[in-house]
Amino acid sequence: MSSWRLFWQLCPAYLAIVLASVAAVGFYAVSTTQQFHRQQTVASLRDIAHAVEEMLRSRLADGDYRQLDALCKELGKKAATRITVILPSGQVVADSFEDPAMMANHANREEVLQALAEDFGIASRLSDTLQEEMLYAAVPVRMEGRTLGVVRTSIPSVRMGQTLWAIHRRLVVASVVVGLLAAGVSLWVARRLSRPVEEIHRVAEQLARGNLHFRLPIPTSREAAEVARTMNDLAAQLDARLTDVLQQKNEREAILSSMVEGLVAIDDQQRIISLNHAAARLFECDPDAVVGRTLQEVVRNVELHQLTTDVLARSESLFGELTMTGRDGQRRLLHAQGTVLREGQDRLLGAVIVLHDVTRLNKLEQVRRDFVANVSHELRTPVTSIKGFVETLLDGALLDPDHAERFLRIVAVQADRLNSIIEDLLTLARIEQEVEKVEIVLQSGRVASVLEAAVNTCRPKADEQQVRLEIQCDLDLTASINAALLEQAVVNLVDNAVKYSPPDSIVRLIARGDADGVVLQVEDQGGGIGEEHLSRIFERFYRVDRARSRELGGTGLGLAIVKHIAQAHGGRADVESTVGEGSIFSIRLPAHAVKKPKNASDAS
Repeated sequence: MSSWRLFWQLCPAYLAIVLASVAAVGFYAVSTTQQFHRQQTVASLRDIAHAVEEMLRSRLADGDYRQLDALCKELGKKAATRITVILPSGQVVADSFEDPAMMANHANREEVLQALAEDFGIASRLSDTLQEEMLYAAVPVRMEGRTLGVVRTSIPSVRMGQTLWAIHRRLVVASVVVGLLAAGVSLWVARRLSRPVEEIHRVAEQLARGNLHFRLPIPTSREAAEVARTMNDLAAQLDARLTDVLQQKNEREAILSSMVEGLVAIDDQQRIISLNHAAARLFECDPDAVVGRTLQEVVRNVELHQLTTDVLARSESLFGELTMTGRDGQRRLLHAQGTVLREGQDRLLGAVIVLHDVTRLNKLEQVRRDFVANVSHELRTPVTSIKGFVETLLDGALLDPDHAERFLRIVAVQADRLNSIIEDLLTLARIEQEVEKVEIVLQSGRVASVLEAAVNTCRPKADEQQVRLEIQCDLDLTASINAALLEQAVVNLVDNAVKYSPPDSIVRLIARGDADGVVLQVEDQGGGIGEEHLSRIFERFYRVDRARSRELGGTGLGLAIVKHIAQAHGGRADVESTVGEGSIFSIRLPAHAVKKPKNASDAS
C-alpha cells in the first residue's frame, strides 16, 4: 500500500510539473509566434509599400491621380493588399478598393503622421471605410528632397488572426501530444521510482518481523541499487549482531541457570531486573512473574532488605549472613554478597545480590565438630585407661604378679576396644570412599546365603548369651547386592540384637520381597529403645545407654556402618522399637534386579 501511495504522490506531481512546463512553453510559443507573425506582416507591408512607392513616385510627381488610382487597384489585387496613396495634405488620391473621392481626409491618421515624421508609420485600428480591424503600414514618397505624399499598405487583422489561429492550433495539438507523452513518461518514472521503494518497504517489514535472512533483489537503477545494497548490508549486520546478542544471552542464561548460588539483579528502586533459578527456588517464586516487582514484595526477609539498602546507599560491595524460612518451615542459612551495578564508571543502575546456601555445609561442619568431639572422647577413654595402668605397672605394680596380670588384662581389653574403634572408623571411611567413587559392585545374589553367613558368624556369641537365632527367608529370593558388605551390615544388627537380648530369647532374621524391593529385618526381644532416640540411633557414636554400651564392648559405630552399607546399595536403614518389647531393624533394598519367590518357606 505504501508503494502505491508513493506512486500516486509522485505521478500527479510529475504530471503537474510537465503540464505546467508544456503550458509555459506553449504560452511562450504562442506569444512569440504572434509577435513574430505581426513583425513579419508589418515587414511585408513595409516592403510592399516601398515597392509601390518606387512604382508610383513618377506618377505622383506628375499629378496623374487617375492613372495612379488605377495602378493601385491593379497592384492591390495582385498583392492581395490594400494600397492607399495620400497627399501631405491628407487627401486620398488613390486606393486599391475604394473611390478616393469618397474617402475622408487622412491627415490625422496615426500611421500617416508617423510616416511623415519618421519615414515609417504603423497602426492598427478599425477602418472607417471598410468597418473592420486593419493593420496599416505607411512610408513617405519623396523626390529631390520634397515629400510628394504617403503610400499606405494594409491588410485586415482577421486575416492575420486566421494565420495565427492555424499556428496556434498546431501548437495546441503538439502540446496535447507532448502532454500525453509526458504523462506516460511520468507514469513510467513514478512507477520505476516507487517499485524499489515498495521492495525496500517489504524488506523493512520483514526486518521488523525478525526475518533478518530476507534480502532485497538488486534493481537496475543505480540509485535504487545502492539503496538495496545498503539495506541488504544492514540486514546482514543486524542478523550477525542479533545472533551474537542471542548467543551471549543464551550463554548468560545457561551460566546463571547452572549456578548453585542464587543471583538477583535489582535496579536503584530495588525492583527485580532478573533472577536465576537457584534464587527462585530460595524465594519459592516464579522467576518470570516477579520481574519488575520490588524485592520487598517477592521475599519478606528483613536481613536481605537491609543488605540491599546498604549496598545501594554506600555504593560498595558488602557481605552478610542471613536465615530464610521456607513455606515448609525449613530454615536455611545463606551467605549473601551484594555488589553495585553501574553503567560505565558513573551512573548507578542497581545492585547484584549473590546468595549461597550454606545450610548443608553448616550441618556438615556441625557433624564434623561432633564427630571430632566423639572420636576424641571415645579414643581418650581407652587411651587414658591404658596409660594409667601402664604407669601403675611402671611404678612397681609389675613386681606384684597378681596385680600385674590383672592390669595387663585390662590394658589388653582397652587395646582391643581401641582397635575395634579404629577398624570401624576405617570401615566407614572405606565404604564412603567407595560410594563416592562408585567402586562398590552390586551383583545378583541369594539373600538366604547372606543371612546364613551372618548367623554362622554370630552363633558362638549367641550361644554364649543363650539366645536362639532364626532365619525366615525363601531360598530363591535374590537381589542386586554386594554380599560381603551386606553380610557385615546383618552381622552388626544381629550382634547388637544378641547383646541387648535376655537369655532364652529369640532373634529372628527375616527377608521378603515386595513391590518396592527386598526388606531384611532383624527382630529381637530386648528392652527396646525410647522414641526420643530413634531419629539419632544411626548417628556415629550415638548410644542410648553409654555406660552399658561400653560395658558390652560397643564402639557406637555399628549402626552407622549399617546405614552407609544400605545407602551404598541404593536403599535405607530403619528401626521400629517399643520399650519393653524389643526392636526391629530393617534394611530396605530397591527393586532393581530383584526376583520374587514362587513359594514362601522358613529356614533356620
